[in-house]
Amino acid sequence: MSFALSAVPAWVALLPLGGYLLVLGWLHLRRRPTALSGGLDVAALATGLAGLVLAGPLALLQPAVGTAAWAALMMLGALVLIVAGGLLATRPRLVIYNVTVEQLRPVMAEVVGRLDGSARWAGESVLLPARGLQVLMDGRGLSRCVSVVAVGTRASPEGWSEFARQLRRGARALRVRRNPWGAAFLAAGACCIAAGLGWAALDRMPPGEPAAVASAACRSLRSPFSEFRHASARRSLDA
Repeated sequence: MSFALSAVPAWVALLPLGGYLLVLGWLHLRRRPTALSGGLDVAALATGLAGLVLAGPLALLQPAVGTAAWAALMMLGALVLIVAGGLLATRPRLVIYNVTVEQLRPVMAEVVGRLDGSARWAGESVLLPARGLQVLMDGRGLSRCVSVVAVGTRASPEGWSEFARQLRRGARALRVRRNPWGAAFLAAGACCIAAGLGWAALDRMPPGEPAAVASAACRSLRSPFSEFRHASARRSLDA
């Protein structure tokens, strides 16, 4: 039994990417910030890019390992292991969409004050000695997205879990304006899905029919302009 990744239609790469962009646009258009764990954020990005990786690099590498089904499964398993290893290697973090550092800082200061009265701030980072935790806020400028990352050599899992839980609750209480980038993400996602579905429909047509459809579409677009030119020529002759 063989399974060639090169046989996977190219339009498959567009659908997960379009879905990811639609979700991203929805998060940026919400009136309340949305906090996701770092692992969930990376997993969503990996899902959105999975089609591109499947139809691109993996399909190019498959001739080196063969088209047997076990070889394809081995390559997919290696990809999953790489993503899982990246998730395990990253520091604990929260990704909060549609909020700025200036909007989030008062919420974070309130959470820090409740958890540790001896906390010390230094710029955008704060040390909670009683919780064994040091946290940094990292803003992403125009995208209105903030990453809250546990830094330091020994971040307490219990301290981070309680901090993240309370920060999620505080961020949900904020009310913010919609991010204009959300509409751009929605439009890009809709274009990707529409292109993928259109490509899939053309792939399912019998040989020669896509060319006939394209020719008919061109004629339908050309006919109004032809009529306009003929009418203009007749008016010129009458004048």
